[in-house]
Amino acid sequence: MNWTVFRRMASAVVVAGALSGVLLSGVQQFQVEKIILQAEQYEKAAEEAAPAAASTHDHDHDAAPAHSHGDAHEHDPNAWEPADGAERTGYTVLANVSMAVGFALMLVAAFAISGRRVGWRSGLLWGLAGYGVFFVAPSLGLPPEVPGTLAAPLHARQLWWVMTAVMTAASLGLFVFGRGWWWKVLAVLLLVVPHLVGAPQPELHGSAAPEELAQAFIRATAMANAVFWLALGGLTGFFYRRFG
Repeated sequence: MNWTVFRRMASAVVVAGALSGVLLSGVQQFQVEKIILQAEQYEKAAEEAAPAAASTHDHDHDAAPAHSHGDAHEHDPNAWEPADGAERTGYTVLANVSMAVGFALMLVAAFAISGRRVGWRSGLLWGLAGYGVFFVAPSLGLPPEVPGTLAAPLHARQLWWVMTAVMTAASLGLFVFGRGWWWKVLAVLLLVVPHLVGAPQPELHGSAAPEELAQAFIRATAMANAVFWLALGGLTGFFYRRFG
């Protein structure tokens, strides 16, 4: 690959990623952000009530050792975090654009490996596949969670998420490009294995936010990610063909 081709592919990645990241930020601002802010209010109220509740059970703590039922989305009061408003929005946009550029790079690599002609229409299909791999499949075991939700240890959740994404991607690849029934059987196995193993779960389930808010968050993030992945796939396919 010569420098000119590489530069054109990099241009497609950066432009498609930047546009898709900004679009995702806009969708989140109107659909997801308000739910997160509401959930954070419930989380802060629960954290403020916790010391008072704990003080009424000091004698129980003296009689028995404490144990954890799972990780909650707790915040270190001394940890830095962006201020609400423009600063928080700016960091969100920066994070989304960076993430989108990374995913666009993965899509361009997949385009090149497939050896198929790609445009914006076929890019939409690649984006739909990305939505299934990186959002739908992992969400079947680990649905999006609002702040203040009890969860399994972070490391265990990360490992399961990566395993599920990799196996789902391999499964879709075998379904589309594999020749022979044995490849299809292997694809099915790869698709179901992560869910047979099961996602790590906390010993106790609970959330500071009401269930209605948690369900609204799942729906909002599902819609935001669908818009993002379709836009990323279509734009990456368009600019890949235009620049490449």
